[in-house]
Amino acid sequence: MRIQLLIADSDRDYTEHLSQILVEKYADVFEVSACSGASQLAELLSHHGYDAALLGPSLATEADLSRVQLPLLLWDGTASGHSGGWEVLRKYQRISSIAGEVLERCAEVTSIGSALGGVKAHITAVWSPAGGVGKTTAALAYAAQQVSAGKRAVYLDLEPFSSVPAYFPESGKSISAVFEKLDERAELALQGIRQEDAGSGILFFRRPDNYEDISLLTGEDMVRLVNAAAADVDALVVDLGTGYDQKTAALLALANTVLLVVDGSKLCRTKWEQFQTQHELYGKLREKAVLVANRGSRYDSSLAPSLARLPLVKSEDPVVVYKTLSAGYFQA
Repeated sequence: MRIQLLIADSDRDYTEHLSQILVEKYADVFEVSACSGASQLAELLSHHGYDAALLGPSLATEADLSRVQLPLLLWDGTASGHSGGWEVLRKYQRISSIAGEVLERCAEVTSIGSALGGVKAHITAVWSPAGGVGKTTAALAYAAQQVSAGKRAVYLDLEPFSSVPAYFPESGKSISAVFEKLDERAELALQGIRQEDAGSGILFFRRPDNYEDISLLTGEDMVRLVNAAAADVDALVVDLGTGYDQKTAALLALANTVLLVVDGSKLCRTKWEQFQTQHELYGKLREKAVLVANRGSRYDSSLAPSLARLPLVKSEDPVVVYKTLSAGYFQA
């Protein structure tokens, strides 16, 4: 179900531009109605109810908004354009920011957030028994390949210490803003702060404000977060830390596919052997696992139902590395 959004402003050009962009880029999130006159607005409101409405001051003050759950005043930043008592949204800003703010505000309205249900993505968890094997690089390469295949893919970093700043620009609101409201409205809250990387098309979230924000989440919190992030997209790639605890176990069980990343180092081979032979988890994951042999390492293809071999990419730039590896090394 999509958010029923009404846009009504006396500036016809602005109204048409805003509604057109929202229809083109956010068709999976919003169903948009638009008008620029009082009579048109009255007609729309007499026949339809709306989850949210963006209203110019001249139209807002005369309209019967009893059928709008969340009316927002489009404020142009001037004293004359700001009516007291209204919940406002800044008019002249990036349309992506407007869309994000509307989603965040809708997430705070229980009757809107609880009624919306998105299409759940295929969830891929990326994990390794050893650190430093290129797990995050493999995760992003896989996400980029999903985008290249025409899918809407989200990268969710749940490592104890985030690698996001090394790959994506630091802007927008932190994912920490969602951690305190992991209920049925979390889907909208996450959509409101989600960003798209211009270079790869990967959707992502800005890192937590601090380490404690993510370390305090319980296993149930993690599952709620992942399920919410998986709404309204095709693919969700979850980057997990290398430790193994109850939280990791819950997320590996939730995933549809698990990428087990290894390299050719002696340390990794030692830990991988222990993981296979001494831990019951491997038996549970084996049927949905893809063994990712990174950096040109050689592993027996009988160790997992699927095997992806990633070559060694000689570059100091982690973005160059993951984009190079996204060129068809994984099975789509």
